[in-house]
Amino acid sequence: MRSEREYVEYVQARMPWLRRLAYRLCGQWSAADDLVQECLVALYRHWRKASAAESVDAYVRAVLIHAYLAERERSWTRRVRPVADVTGPPVTPLAGADHRVDLLDALTKLSRGQRAVLVLRYWEDLDVAQTAAALGCSTGTVKSQTSYAIAALRRLLPNYVPGGVDTP
Repeated sequence: MRSEREYVEYVQARMPWLRRLAYRLCGQWSAADDLVQECLVALYRHWRKASAAESVDAYVRAVLIHAYLAERERSWTRRVRPVADVTGPPVTPLAGADHRVDLLDALTKLSRGQRAVLVLRYWEDLDVAQTAAALGCSTGTVKSQTSYAIAALRRLLPNYVPGGVDTP
């Protein structure tokens, strides 16, 4: 089957990207792998529609994002959540690898929608309209959620130094 071969080739080529995106959303590799699996099942079921889309990557990204956001609707995810280690802010400015670890931890404390907006806008480098399309919301929602998420990160990372460079 040509269609099935195209699906397999696409998945093999894009698997690293899908896993990275899912990890950035979930913050845990095991949850990211589950999310990717769910996305790939949905993609297989709708491959004809996906392969006919203007951008297969955009279609798949939207499927992954919607699966991630829908996860909160499942009853067991409302009851079982990992407990975050709440500690005080670091006393020195964040830089390098320490900054990345703290940023990833801070992202887990944001709402799913805010985290999704930041991942799409700043890691996936999508513009506001592309992010809105992936999330299925308005550009105004993307802008407001981005603003709220950045404000929350500023509260969570008060010693962040832009660009990761220590200033005197």
